[in-house]
Amino acid sequence: MIKYKIDVLAALKEKGYSTYKLSKDKHFSGSSIQKMRDGIILTENGLSEICKLLECDVSELIEYVPETKTE
Repeated sequence: MIKYKIDVLAALKEKGYSTYKLSKDKHFSGSSIQKMRDGIILTENGLSEICKLLECDVSELIEYVPETKTE
């Protein structure tokens, strides 16, 4: 499973991007913002936009976590 390493919306807010500003300035749609709230990984374009706004590398945003098998 791929998941975010950080709280993306909190990190964006620290950089001055509220959810209102992200939507108003057309960085992300309302549905993309909701996906970030829910921890759902965005598309390549969405991840690219996050990296641009946070001035970071994608490896700082997401990680692979092996799923554990429950028996």
